[in-house]
Amino acid sequence: MSTIMKEFLDEVKATQMIWALHEKQSEGWVIVDSMKFEETETILLWSTESAAQAACTEEWKEYIPTQISVSDWLEFWFEDLKEDNIIVGVDWQGGDELEEVELGEFTQAIADLEKL
Repeated sequence: MSTIMKEFLDEVKATQMIWALHEKQSEGWVIVDSMKFEETETILLWSTESAAQAACTEEWKEYIPTQISVSDWLEFWFEDLKEDNIIVGVDWQGGDELEEVELGEFTQAIADLEKL
């Protein structure tokens, strides 16, 4: 497991919250083309509100950090994203580097937090 993913999970374990960027008018979430895989989309998630807020610039300036509880992720989000073949990008802070994780692997790591 990468350092970025471990730090992400440590923060989420403490707060039981995941952060995504949501745009109220369109009801859309920030989903980008994968940097590693062709024809794959990545939902960007952050471990803190402040990290998510830092990404609200330029094309995402109308978006707001929105919390997703761990239980909501496990109950609703996983199945919806699985149907769309989406992967997860964690704690992206700009640039060309993005830690991308397969949805099942990410969700299992989140589920394991509830057991600890």
